[in-house]
Amino acid sequence: MKLYSRIRDLREDEDLTQEQLVNKLQMHKTTYTNYEQGKHTVPLDFAAQLSVFYNVSLDYIAGLTNDKKGLSKSQLSDYETEVIHKLRTLSEMDKGRVLGLIDALCDKNEANK
Repeated sequence: MKLYSRIRDLREDEDLTQEQLVNKLQMHKTTYTNYEQGKHTVPLDFAAQLSVFYNVSLDYIAGLTNDKKGLSKSQLSDYETEVIHKLRTLSEMDKGRVLGLIDALCDKNEANK
């Protein structure tokens, strides 16, 4: 995903017009429009400002993850980190099998509540 489409999607998810957003961020509309249209590269400091404004991770804004909060080691236990590292080594088919098993276990757990 391109960074400029991610920042547009975030703005639209908040039901903000470009005009409303630039007023909140106190910037020129042309500058923001150029970022959103991919005409200019989004500077890191502005991406960081957007991550705070939207309460999402920089990784999400950059399109490196689809998890809005990101997945940093500080948020995961050592066990969770180990599971993710092992999952990344699997084929796509095996990843699907793991996800299916997790879904089945979650359904069973929910039914037992």
